[in-house]
Amino acid sequence: MAAPSGSSATSNMSIQSIDNLTNLDDIKKAYEQLCLDEAAVTDEVNALFEQQGYLETKMSSLHKMLPNLQLVQTDSQQLSNMISFTSTLAENVSGKVRQLDLAKSHVTLCMQRVEDICDLKFCTEGVQNALKEEDYETAAGHVHKFLSLDENVLRMSADVSEGNTLDTSFKLLHEAESKLKSIVNNRFDAAVHAGDSGSVTRYFKIFPLLGLHEEGLKKFSKYLCAQIGETAAKNLDAAISSGVTGPRANVVFADTITMLYESIARLVEVHQPLVETYYGPGRMFSLMKYIQSACDREARKIIEEFKSARQYQAKVQSIEQSFMLNKSSTTERIEPKQLDVLLVEMTLLNSRTELFLRFVRRRITADMEVSTESEENQKSKLEDVEKFMSSTELSRLLQELLGAYIMMEEYFMREMLTKAVNMDTAEPGSQTSSMVDDTFFIVKKCVRRAMSSSSIDGVCAMLNHTCTLLEQDYREVLYGRLRAGFPSGFDFQQAYNLVQTSFQQGKLQGQDNEKQKSLFLTSLNNAEVSSEFIQTLKKSLEEEASRLYAGSTEHVLAKLESCLSDLGLVSNKFNDVLDFGFSQLSSNAVKPQVKPWVDSFLSTSHMLTEDDFSNFEANDPWVQTFIVNLDSLLSAFKASLTGSNYDRLVSELTNEVTAQLEKDVKKTTFNRLGGLQFDKDLRSLVGYLTSVTTWTIRDKFARLTQMATILNLERVSEILDYWGANSGPLTWRLTPNEVRQVLALRNDFRNEDIRRLKL
Repeated sequence: MAAPSGSSATSNMSIQSIDNLTNLDDIKKAYEQLCLDEAAVTDEVNALFEQQGYLETKMSSLHKMLPNLQLVQTDSQQLSNMISFTSTLAENVSGKVRQLDLAKSHVTLCMQRVEDICDLKFCTEGVQNALKEEDYETAAGHVHKFLSLDENVLRMSADVSEGNTLDTSFKLLHEAESKLKSIVNNRFDAAVHAGDSGSVTRYFKIFPLLGLHEEGLKKFSKYLCAQIGETAAKNLDAAISSGVTGPRANVVFADTITMLYESIARLVEVHQPLVETYYGPGRMFSLMKYIQSACDREARKIIEEFKSARQYQAKVQSIEQSFMLNKSSTTERIEPKQLDVLLVEMTLLNSRTELFLRFVRRRITADMEVSTESEENQKSKLEDVEKFMSSTELSRLLQELLGAYIMMEEYFMREMLTKAVNMDTAEPGSQTSSMVDDTFFIVKKCVRRAMSSSSIDGVCAMLNHTCTLLEQDYREVLYGRLRAGFPSGFDFQQAYNLVQTSFQQGKLQGQDNEKQKSLFLTSLNNAEVSSEFIQTLKKSLEEEASRLYAGSTEHVLAKLESCLSDLGLVSNKFNDVLDFGFSQLSSNAVKPQVKPWVDSFLSTSHMLTEDDFSNFEANDPWVQTFIVNLDSLLSAFKASLTGSNYDRLVSELTNEVTAQLEKDVKKTTFNRLGGLQFDKDLRSLVGYLTSVTTWTIRDKFARLTQMATILNLERVSEILDYWGANSGPLTWRLTPNEVRQVLALRNDFRNEDIRRLKL
């Protein structure tokens, strides 16, 4: 058994160099190395001896398997021979199949050539007979069959004897092709001139058989355009002659352009199947280009006549000047009601045009989608369609009209709002003035009219103008009226502000305190109701937009949703007006009244005896009078304020009462019965204020309620039972220092005990 390679190398090295060793230490090292090698070899030999039984068993198994392995070898050899034979056979068969397939293709090609030659002869004879009988459809069919043949291939396929015959056939067919093209063109023109629609349709079908697809479409589209122009001219003359009479005189031009679009739509409906059948799918775009040019011409005539009859240009220039000049200018301004009818007709012109353009785009797109062209080519052509539709003269006229409409609608809305403000009145018993209903009627009318134009850009522009108008102009009117203040003992500064505001509004309002109070409260209600009206307007416009623009793209819907969201945000701007108004009301009407009423708490002793406490149950010296005063104050406002504003007034009053009362309580000294009386007074006050509002006000009394709880304690140490209840329903609003301050209000509690508390 060989030793490991490492040990063998070491042993060989030792044997070779042993003769050269002369040093005793080197000899000892060599000896030790030999001993280690010997031990390693011994271990390896012992390990092999231990595996002897296992190895013998394996060898015995291999001897038993040897006959089976020989059988497997024999079977494998036979299988290999069989596969080799099969492979050779398959290769031979496949070669013969390829030869047969090649022969078949040659036979098929020969048969096709024979058929083509036969067709050529048949076409030559058939076209001559058809031309003699003026059967141009049949003649065109023969020419179409001839044109589908490959002339060069036929010449190569024919033998020498047939060469002259083929040349003669080719010559006759080419002459027939030229003659037939001339005949069809002339006959088509004659049919158009004679107004024979049946013949026009007959010859229109022949053009594609002669390979004249574009020429046929061009001639036929000219014929259709002539019909469109003739019908449009009659309709426009009828519209002009009708003048200002008739039930639809105000929208006569919108009706006229609608009839133009309807006539074109009918022509497309009737003739599109004809084009698709005889010219193949994908040809409608070519036809619609010609038709659209005629539509552009006729639509321009109608719009020009509309501008002339409606004095459109003069009104546009006047409105542009009014926007450029200061509002205080003496330049004569157009009466907004004069624009009302014009704006309706402009939206109709726009909506009918948008509807027609969508119809054209849909027809062309549907025709392209069923064509056999590749997806890439279809996509490229659809892009060409979009470019064409956006660059038509009709689209340009529509954009110009839309821009003028937006300017006019903005002018109309602003002028009508100014009128609503100037004519503002408040009916007896009404909590708001007429300006609110008038303003939102005008705004809703203008935005809904813009929506009826079917233009997303127009709708978004009007929504932006509406937001600006409500947020700046209308809101500033309310702000200005509230800025005059709520009169409660006028001083010179308030009187000056009132007079300035009245002059700015063009009339002297609030000539006395009562009128100014009424104006202030009405303006406060107007601001609150306006905020609600904006949210209602937004919701109604969202519902209408979802109905009108349900089929629009995600981009269009997102744009519209963004503008409607901006309108909803305007509602929040009126909260600033309300905050300002209530700060004025609180400063002038609430605080001056509430403070002396609350301060009377200080004049009532809370160092009570048993007799005092019993007497207070029947005749309380403070809270009953205080509640009567509060009720009198609130009653003066209840009929004049909306429910929401009245609740807010109660909330403002409650804030002021709690703030003042908390200050006075900290200035008062209590005994046990005095604290109990304060708790009863506080409960009565909370109960009254809860009964006069729908809002929750108990939370505003949380600090005072906790102060009453502290003042009712029998011992100082009892506060620890309550203070330890932080995890329960009681959440302390008082800090530890404030708790100690309230405890110190009890004259029977010692300061030492209070200071020892660990809160």
